[in-house]
Amino acid sequence: MDDPLSLLFLVAAATLRTATPLILCAMGGLFSERSGIIDVGLEGKMLMAAFFAGAVAATTHSAWWGVAAAVAAAEALALLHGLACITYRGNQVVSGVALNIIAAGLTVVWGTAWFARGGQTPALEGSERLLPLFFPRAGDNILVYAALLSVPLTWWIVTRTRFGLRLRAVGEMPLAVDSAGISVTWLRYRAVLLCGLFSGLAGAYIAIAQNAGFSRDMTAGQGFIALAAVIFGKWRPFPAFGACLMFGLLDAVAIRLQGVKVPGVGEVPVQLIQSLPYLLTMFLLAGFIGRAVAPRAIGVPYEKEH
Repeated sequence: MDDPLSLLFLVAAATLRTATPLILCAMGGLFSERSGIIDVGLEGKMLMAAFFAGAVAATTHSAWWGVAAAVAAAEALALLHGLACITYRGNQVVSGVALNIIAAGLTVVWGTAWFARGGQTPALEGSERLLPLFFPRAGDNILVYAALLSVPLTWWIVTRTRFGLRLRAVGEMPLAVDSAGISVTWLRYRAVLLCGLFSGLAGAYIAIAQNAGFSRDMTAGQGFIALAAVIFGKWRPFPAFGACLMFGLLDAVAIRLQGVKVPGVGEVPVQLIQSLPYLLTMFLLAGFIGRAVAPRAIGVPYEKEH
């Protein structure tokens, strides 16, 4: 049995491992939403990225080609979302839901056609995976550190750069931004592409770092949890990061509690433990923890005045 210090280390490491895709995806979603584009398609981008990461890594025997393919796949969906919502001013929620449906269907169809494994990719090993760098028991691969770095980086970009100032302005008053001679369309496209980049890295992590290959619907709602973290964090990087860690801790504790008998209660049902992060997501999105005020122009298509 692990001593208390080792147990604490293992739980902390497991928390960070399970929170990593949420952190990356939340930072990407934050860019999109601060620009005024609702992105419920985070789940679909992560899922598509995870599929291409696993498929390309298995084919090329290179984890890095898998990461590149994951980012490219997520960016393709991000561009599709941008085209629907920014260029053609479609309903942003409907577009995001459509991305999720497309990703859920195509990953199974392509996986079955390419590998004949019921939608799964072959098991990855060796150079096909992103392996731990310093602490094998902690699973500290490079994308874990990238996720940690993404939080201060996102904060700095959003709050300390000209691009960030314009990004916040376009999410609040796009007409004022347009009147200043700045392209609302180009700003929002850049935000959506940044979201695709982070979502692609999150999907790659799930398939070739956290797991050893792609399996059907393996993101399991983590895109929605990341979106809940953004909302709970009031569209700010560090509070959103804290929410992701909270979800990660629930997952880590759930793993530790499986099969454990609680005095007076008995063995806690696995299904109840596994549902805790999703119950918390519903709790947060229902607005029970404070009131989150979204950017004023979020979800509102902008049409340039003539």
